[in-house]
Amino acid sequence: MAKREERIGVFVCHCGLNIAGTVDVQRVVDEIKRYPGVVHAEHYMYMCSDPGQELMRKAIREKGLTAVVNANCSPSLHERTFRRVCASVGLNPYRCEIANIREQCSWPHTYDKETATKKALAIIKTTVERLRLNMMLTPLVIPLIKRALVIGGGIAGIQAALDIANGGYQVILVEKEASLGGHVMELSATFPTLESPKDFLIPRIDEVMAHPNIRLYLNSEVDAVSGYVGSFNVKIRQKTKIVEEEIGAIVTAPGFDLLPREKLPVYPDDPDIVDGLQFERILSPERLTYGKIKRPSDGRVPQDIVFIQCAGSRDPEHGMPYCSRVCCMYTAKQVLLYRKAVLEGQAYVCYMDIRSDAKGYEEFFQQVMSHDGVLYVRGNVSRAFRDGDKLKIWTVDTLSGKSLEITADMVVLALAMVSRPGTRELARKLNISVNEHGFLTEAHIKLRPVESLTSGIFLAGTAQWPRDIPDTIASASAAASKVLSLFSRKELLHEPTTAHVDEEVCSGCGVCVPVCTYKAISIDENKKVAVVNEALCEGCGSCAATCPSKAMQHRNWSHRQLLAMIDVAGGGYV
Repeated sequence: MAKREERIGVFVCHCGLNIAGTVDVQRVVDEIKRYPGVVHAEHYMYMCSDPGQELMRKAIREKGLTAVVNANCSPSLHERTFRRVCASVGLNPYRCEIANIREQCSWPHTYDKETATKKALAIIKTTVERLRLNMMLTPLVIPLIKRALVIGGGIAGIQAALDIANGGYQVILVEKEASLGGHVMELSATFPTLESPKDFLIPRIDEVMAHPNIRLYLNSEVDAVSGYVGSFNVKIRQKTKIVEEEIGAIVTAPGFDLLPREKLPVYPDDPDIVDGLQFERILSPERLTYGKIKRPSDGRVPQDIVFIQCAGSRDPEHGMPYCSRVCCMYTAKQVLLYRKAVLEGQAYVCYMDIRSDAKGYEEFFQQVMSHDGVLYVRGNVSRAFRDGDKLKIWTVDTLSGKSLEITADMVVLALAMVSRPGTRELARKLNISVNEHGFLTEAHIKLRPVESLTSGIFLAGTAQWPRDIPDTIASASAAASKVLSLFSRKELLHEPTTAHVDEEVCSGCGVCVPVCTYKAISIDENKKVAVVNEALCEGCGSCAATCPSKAMQHRNWSHRQLLAMIDVAGGGYV
């Protein structure tokens, strides 16, 4: 069989001054033109722009290019862009590769232009060598079940379920409690408008209950999940009973909890020391007696209340190192509601600093801070203890440098928001990741903020990170939009750059099975070889790197390609 003659085109992007300010792009083009197999090379200010893409199409047609190297930024940004350009003129998109000369070259070598230019040439040459051995692949077609599973019946799950259902698709909504609404239903009011959450949440719950496209499972939990995007099999446990559902996509929104009080020994177990959610229930109109607040221990109206912010937040030694984001604002709301209920009352707020970073929040906080009977004290609390029928709080006012002892009838702790205890186990069942604090982890914090690393599974609400209600609803709608985008397709296409097994070499040792994050590899016990489920494989390459016999290979990232790249890399750079 005659060897195919490659006609490779190289397109170098200036990326404004991000690349051209460091790399001599004209020299790169002049030298790469002489490289074997390269028949065309040019540079342009922004190759990803419409004129830049048209330059590529024109060159592919007129020069009869069989492969393309785009020397520009990270493939995560524009690999799909340039592959679509190639496909639009009849060139197999998997014959287009990215040589990253921005993040891996111009940026780290900003002050050494000679090194950057030599390294850019080396990167492009290695990409050309890899490209010579690239196969012309075709995306995999996988089945698509247009039914979604939403896990969690709080405000995030409700929003996601309604968005998907109103889009015309069936939704299975699973909630572990006996009712919908989550923690939002426990709130007395919402900041900054002081609107009752029931005013907007109950109509949505009613809509969920009556929606023809939503099937609701209460007192239920997800027991097991198998399959892949477009075709998940989900087992739902309802009391002792297991129900199976076929699902195309999943939105996870299991919500949050508060940091357990026992993790903060500085605050004793006392009926008059309550957390923020407990105080919300005390403030609720149903619990007020003649409009008055009563403290839990004896039913007396508290004349002095100390609100302690960051109780377990931003405290890596005793609690959590992160900011819980909503505490400053809900404390301000609680202070205002307390002063409206107890006109003669005094509220003290012990805080580290104030974070009010959304629409209307700063104005609301300033209104509360200037209210009569409200005193904000900047400083951490060192001790809280019972003294007769009163509580004593020791703190320091860091603005004046004075130590303070405050006598109060009640203490309200703004405890850190934490992930629910079952979130880690749910993530394990779904094969998605969590961070060190147990929150669900997105695929990319900027580019894929509501997607997990497992295709077809999306994240919403406070299970991902502490959020207020508007942010929670926004994330839920974003996750739902991803599901709707997925379901709008006639069929699902999966990237073909997956792992595959050379059965003649494979010994069935099974070393590749536990290293696969996506659980795409199993052992065929009859043949004694590894088998890859290509619909699950995301092409990370872990199995190929681990395989002791090199039987596991990655399409268009073969060992032969890697060795060819290594052979040319040194000569083009050092």
